[in-house]
Amino acid sequence: MKIDLNSDLGEGFGPWAMGDDAAMLDVVTSANIACGGHAGDPETMFMTVQRAIERGVVIGAHPGYADREGFGRRIIPMKPVEIGRMVAAQVGSLQGIAAMSGAAVRYVKPHGALGNLAADDRAVADAIVVAVAALPGKLAVLAISGTELELAARAQGVEVFSEIFADRAYLPNGRLVPRSQAGAVLHDAEEAAVRLVRFLETGRMPVIEGPPIQLAAQSICVHGDTPGALAMAQTIRAKLGDADVSVAAFLRA
Repeated sequence: MKIDLNSDLGEGFGPWAMGDDAAMLDVVTSANIACGGHAGDPETMFMTVQRAIERGVVIGAHPGYADREGFGRRIIPMKPVEIGRMVAAQVGSLQGIAAMSGAAVRYVKPHGALGNLAADDRAVADAIVVAVAALPGKLAVLAISGTELELAARAQGVEVFSEIFADRAYLPNGRLVPRSQAGAVLHDAEEAAVRLVRFLETGRMPVIEGPPIQLAAQSICVHGDTPGALAMAQTIRAKLGDADVSVAAFLRA
């Protein structure tokens, strides 16, 4: 059995850093790099791309609402077609930076509120997939498992991979517990690792107030901005190895 380990990186801008990207890139196999919307700027993108290349980590784009104050975790009212153009602009920006390093962006994963909206709103999901399909490079989509974004990508013939979250609690409908609720973010690395190993063995994810639910996934996300994120990623990778689970990217760099 094998599974990808991804993290949201490059989420600083200017003199402000977010998380320990260099160390996290020693652990993960895919990097979702912010594209200048919720976070990121050309220099941050460039440095994150360079570090990913040095480690053989697959590069993905992580577009989100242009909401740095809210870190892209608030829905900004936009028409689906406007969201599509925003995604195309942000991913295209990262593609340009990657091209200067001789690298390629391989997939797109919507960030924060945009990703959560695309999970349930088919019009938004369709608009994002249209944008991804229009961009050069035959980009794939990395989507929250069991969502409209998955279905939209399959309907449009765009390669799609599904992810689960190491550090987030789940609702019975398969969505993430809102960050405004207590217990939404998991901080115990050992507990998170045990939960993931059990999920990979059974295909069932524990949820709040209900029995475990069936999910499918090719990738596990550890949020790079969460306190203790590096230790959690390191613990998870070690525990996966102990369980004879190979950690490998779902796409080639």
